[in-house]
Amino acid sequence: MDNLKELEERMLKTLDFTRKDFAGIRTGRATPAILDRIMVSVYGQMMPIKQAATIAVPDPRTLTIQPWDRSIAGELEKALQKADLGINPINDGKSIRLSFPTLTEERRGDLVKMLKKRGEEAKVALRNLRREVMDKIKKDKATPEDEIKRLEEKIQKLTDKYISEVEKAIELKEKEIMEV
Repeated sequence: MDNLKELEERMLKTLDFTRKDFAGIRTGRATPAILDRIMVSVYGQMMPIKQAATIAVPDPRTLTIQPWDRSIAGELEKALQKADLGINPINDGKSIRLSFPTLTEERRGDLVKMLKKRGEEAKVALRNLRREVMDKIKKDKATPEDEIKRLEEKIQKLTDKYISEVEKAIELKEKEIMEV
């Protein structure tokens, strides 16, 4: 049925968005994914940093960003400062270095709280998708009652599957954050 296929596609998009969102949460380790949502002005046009520079991880606590055109290094630095990563970029004219300090226990706890909040928002989004499709099916008077029950069970199983995927993603990221 079209409703189930559409529901699964939308749930998959929600899960993908959630995983990308979690990747942007800073841990004690340097990862280029932290920069994914940061946009930089290049020649009057906004674009993601990874489209304007090479990002490298020379060691577990450092990211280096080397712009393809040195004239945009200042713009990159401004974009990184605006992004409020809690890290001051160091610009040497050729590249920008981000050094990640170790996280305090308190900061780790705050990050885990934020992670769980975002995870709960993702679960709510999945449940809302389920409700939308269920309402659509129930409004269709041509669908027999036993067919509606069968579809409801399939929809619930699909929802449970994606909610458990979100929970796994939360667990993984929490381990990463709490790792010293």
